Amino acid sequence: MAVRQIKTAFHSTVILLNVSDITPLKELNPRVRSTTKYKQIATSLKHVGLIEPLIVFLAPNKKYWLLDGTLRYDIIRNADPLSQIRCLCATDDESYNYNKRVSYLPPIAEHGMILKALSNGVAEARIAEALNVDVAAIRKKRHLLDGICDEAAALLKDKHVTADGFGTLRKMKPVRQIYAAEMMIASNNFSTKFARGLLEVTKPEFLVSPTGPKSRTITANQKSIMEQESDLLIEDLKGVQKNYSNDLLGLTVSAGYLQRILQNSRVERYIAKHHSDVLEAVRHVLIAVDEEKQRSSLRKKSA
Repeated sequence: MAVRQIKTAFHSTVILLNVSDITPLKELNPRVRSTTKYKQIATSLKHVGLIEPLIVFLAPNKKYWLLDGTLRYDIIRNADPLSQIRCLCATDDESYNYNKRVSYLPPIAEHGMILKALSNGVAEARIAEALNVDVAAIRKKRHLLDGICDEAAALLKDKHVTADGFGTLRKMKPVRQIYAAEMMIASNNFSTKFARGLLEVTKPEFLVSPTGPKSRTITANQKSIMEQESDLLIEDLKGVQKNYSNDLLGLTVSAGYLQRILQNSRVERYIAKHHSDVLEAVRHVLIAVDEEKQRSSLRKKSA
């Protein structure tokens, strides 16, 4: 059996390049320099230095094109135009994958990193300075999982739930926290508003402080109805997700079978003559299935 060799995306050796030898492929909008993200990266480079090398490609004119790291390059160039930058040389000149595969840090992972830094003796003020945030934000992230049960934290470990969202879950007892986390995952909604909605329809026996201020706009009867409806809605959603793959497979096979039948002109004429409404409905279904296939194909290509 022939061994298939996999082509690497870049050379494994880190090289040092002068700032003047690197040419960005895209022009940076001046307004970006005033954004919070740009300032955070600038502060991090100042206190920690460049951790992730820039991705460059050797052009025919012996210059290097910048494929990934435009913000870092701009910050370093403005700080010291004569400096050298650590880079990885790519084997292809495409920059799409580097920008597409951006992995944003989930809040729980950020919480763990802050705890580890604090355990290593790094002061809160130093972390806040390196991240260009105030100390209160670091303390909020430090206590992110206080009052959150381990099961709910495990369910949401890679989800983007805000600190306010966890604060809302903290008002629920562990059993309800787990159920709320499952509902957020089932609906793919991790917003603070959704968490507050779940809190609003939570029964008093599942609240940490059931004697809190009552809503003036929702009566006890309305709240009870909302609790039942939300539970039923989530259960229906879970059922749809559970059967989605089988239903999609059945729809695809059925659509293919119907397409083959309608390719027979005699069959199509007969159905059009005696069951025109059925034929119209079938055609709508086939068009919808075909459009969904095209969208799915585009999503796979963009991924």
